[in-house]
Amino acid sequence: MSDPAGLAERVVGWLLPLGPVEARRMFGGWGVFLDDLMFALIADGRLYLKVDAESEGRFVAAGCDAFTYRRQERQVALSYRSAPPAALAAPAELLPWAELALAAARRARAARPGPRRR
Repeated sequence: MSDPAGLAERVVGWLLPLGPVEARRMFGGWGVFLDDLMFALIADGRLYLKVDAESEGRFVAAGCDAFTYRRQERQVALSYRSAPPAALAAPAELLPWAELALAAARRARAARPGPRRR
């Protein structure tokens, strides 16, 4: 998909059943957010969904590629995997995958230490 802004707009429309989803431009791509929580990203014309130890195996089994980028001569992988091709062909198929990504993002946020109290 060669139109990243168009893809972001379509993805937001497909994911609206989850709630008030929005896409925000960032780092040459788009972050996809629900309730100020990023659970997907769009980069290089592809949609990637948040994964963690609990959900990554399902994405791997579906043949989803890891999101990587180059930084100072090395490849860096983030905890995002491409959406399964079938999920982009039929938007209703995307919702269960997006729910997995949203759950992974919520677990990641819950695992972060909170602000220190004095």
